[in-house]
Amino acid sequence: MAKTQLNVRVDEATAEAARERALQRGVSMNRYIEELVLKDAGEVGQTFVEAASDFMKQYERVFAEEFGLESGGAEGAATATHHEGLPGTT
Repeated sequence: MAKTQLNVRVDEATAEAARERALQRGVSMNRYIEELVLKDAGEVGQTFVEAASDFMKQYERVFAEEFGLESGGAEGAATATHHEGLPGTT
């Protein structure tokens, strides 16, 4: 994989902390920064998936009624057409 050079400016304390952490991990500064960015990107993706899952759970009955899908479980099937009081419904 081709590498792209980035130049960043940080205060001396941040630079020293990064050097120390890279040394403690036994990796180069480049690898340490790369790992931090990859970890951060993964956390953002996981946060999105969790938020989407929560949204779908909250609005499951609304989607089931709107698109004619059965809601999961006996309780969901029994209440699939009763959604008044749910956020976003009229």
